Amino acid sequence: MSESAALKSPVTVAGLFIYPVKSCAGVAVHEAVLTETGLDLDRAWMVVDAHGEFVSQREYPRLALVQPQLKHQDLVLRAPGMLALHLQIDTVQAPVRVRVWDDEVAAYDMGDVAAQWFTDFLSMTDTGLPGAAGEKLRLVRFDPDHRRPSDAAWTQGHASLNAFSDGFPLLVSSEATLADINARLAAAGQEAVSWARFRPNIVLSGLEAYGEDEVDVLTLAADPEEAQLKLVKPCPRCSIPGIDPNTAQPSPAVNQLLESYRRKPQLGGAVALGVNALVLGGLDSVLRVGQAVRLNDVFGN
Repeated sequence: MSESAALKSPVTVAGLFIYPVKSCAGVAVHEAVLTETGLDLDRAWMVVDAHGEFVSQREYPRLALVQPQLKHQDLVLRAPGMLALHLQIDTVQAPVRVRVWDDEVAAYDMGDVAAQWFTDFLSMTDTGLPGAAGEKLRLVRFDPDHRRPSDAAWTQGHASLNAFSDGFPLLVSSEATLADINARLAAAGQEAVSWARFRPNIVLSGLEAYGEDEVDVLTLAADPEEAQLKLVKPCPRCSIPGIDPNTAQPSPAVNQLLESYRRKPQLGGAVALGVNALVLGGLDSVLRVGQAVRLNDVFGN
């Protein structure tokens, strides 16, 4: 397949998103520093249960309603019916060991106030009133000295580290992909959806719909040096796109649609959308919305 087959026009960065707390809402940013684990502060925090196991919207859909804000040196968390929780970005408490998927990692507990905030909010009923006493939850911060590698079966020999992301530093998609999904939903009489359903880090303009599936290496005109990202694995999708991020209620139309045409043989038939990426070069460079992007290779060249 030729490079032009994936392109509509010159490719640029159309959107950048950071998800400070794993499985909570994202933050659209104009610029972000590229680190070896992805965009700075992406999935730096995570909610865990009493056994140190991570929890997500799969178990607690109301996590979708937690809205983070990065403000000076603070992470501010807001949620319906709750006072804002202010956390200093560079302040942690006791070291702990936690588990994200199959990985046991080093982290830091964020203290009793943050723990009670999440425990209270996630035990509320849909009316916003306190519900039955829920499981005790804690908020933790990833230990930046810990080395958590990506799955070597997909990294093609490249080093790739993660914070609390599912398994790769970055997720890349394109404007045309979301536009196509919404056109298909409209044809089925369903409402349009936003990127909040799919949680990408980098959204590109200038690709054909699903053109990201065919790209091998992206070179971004970052500052002070170019950044290179290698797209390595289609992102398998779980139940989270089927949760309305505005209400935390089930909304199955999106997953039903994707199941009809986005199954990937290389993932054993799993539904996929967007492509996981790792960082080849340009650490500490700044990515910005509007930056030019070059497609170095396209699968098949």
